[in-house]
Order: sequence, then structure tokens, then C-alpha cells
Amino acid sequence: MKLTLLSLAMVLLAAGAPRGAAAAEIKVLTAGAFKQIVVALAPEFEKQTGHTVTIENETVGALMKKIEGGEPFDVMFLSPAAVDDLVKKGKVADGSRVNIARVGVGVMVKEGAPKPDVGTVDAFKQAVLAAKSVAYIDPASGGSSGIYVAKLLAQLGIADQVKPKQKLKQGGYVADLIESGEAELGIHQISEIVPHKGVTLVGPLPKEIQNYTTYAAGVSSGAKDKDAATALVRFLAGPRTAEILKSKGMEPAGS
Repeated sequence: MKLTLLSLAMVLLAAGAPRGAAAAEIKVLTAGAFKQIVVALAPEFEKQTGHTVTIENETVGALMKKIEGGEPFDVMFLSPAAVDDLVKKGKVADGSRVNIARVGVGVMVKEGAPKPDVGTVDAFKQAVLAAKSVAYIDPASGGSSGIYVAKLLAQLGIADQVKPKQKLKQGGYVADLIESGEAELGIHQISEIVPHKGVTLVGPLPKEIQNYTTYAAGVSSGAKDKDAATALVRFLAGPRTAEILKSKGMEPAGS
């Protein structure tokens, strides 16, 4: 009888033990706009699983250098091409890539300022040429939107005209330059515009010149707890994330 009661007590104690006893700390490396999605959903994941999530945010280029240099991590969110490259280099587990979200590029002005027409390729081109100053991410920093905008301006044949009035942001929010008045027109990923107070989204780039950045997840080949890392990826690829993506100016990768 005493043995039975002791066994029952041990079972009850085990059932009531904090999940943190076997919890993992998951280190996440995330590029650009996807950080806000991880930040928004991490508390819910932590509550459900008992795991903890730490987040480090940089441009795709900067994170690639860190990972290739041996930076430890458990889960990363980069472009599909970057994930595939890291799989080939043995940094990311083969078969772990999952495309989760995508975001297009948009145009912004300071809140209250007149909104130019950017509905067609020609209208966008004229809006850029008419602006006293144009801000976007410095391509040299490795930011995907900045690299694309630089190529787009060259493609449209206006790169030389824009160069004297361009304001390049070294990562972070281009919206900061618009809100402060340092630049009149800003071009950045829509998800980096929508949440920022003090600026107004004029609209997305016309579909003919739109560029989507897709964010894909990958689990480190050296993850401390691969089951926990995989659980986070599955959670962020689930239906709950779709609601958050929409509110942040993004959409599911399959859209």
C-alpha cells in the first residue's frame, strides 16, 4: 500500500513538474522583416512548449557571413537561395527548409505629405524623378530590398539621375529617414513601412516591376535540440501565422 501511494505521489509530481525542466533555448537568426513575425509569435510558442526563443536580426548578407564564420544557431530565417546555399555548405540540415512568408516592395512618404501616383511603371518612374530625395537600403549592406531597388533604377534608366539625391540606409528602417524629413520618398519592403508611425504607404510597386522577398526557415545542422528547433519552424509555418503576416504587411509564401 505504501509503495502504491509512493508511486502515485511520484506520478503526480512528474505531471506537475514545470515543462522547463526539459525545455530548450532556441537561438534564432532572422533577416529583415521576418523578425517582427518571430517576435510576435515567440511568446505563444514559449507558453505552449516551455522552450525559450532568443532572436538576433541582421541583413541576409550579414547573417550569411556570421553563419559561414561559425556563428552557432538553431533556426534561421533567410531567403530560400541562402538556405539552400547553407545546406550545401553543411550549415543547415538537408530537408529542413520551409518557405513561410513573402513580402513585396512599396513606396512611402511622410505622414500628411501628398501621395504621388505609383500605379504604373511610368508613374513610379516619374514619382522617383520628381522627388527631391529618395531613400532605400544601401545595397552594400546586403539588404535584399536595397539590392533590388538599385537594379530596378538602373533597369528603368534613371540610376544616374537618382544618385545625387539618394539617401542610403545602412540596414534598419528606411522609414526613419522619411519620418525625420531627411528624404522625401522611400522605397522599402511593405512590412517595414506598415508598422512604422510617421509615414504613409503610398502603394506597392506596379506588378510588372514588383519583387517579392521570400523568407524560408532552416534548422541548423548543429542545433542543440533539433526537435525543439523543428517544432518552432512548424509552429511558424502554421495557420496562426497567416493572421500575423497580414497585419504586418506580409503574406504566406504560397500566396
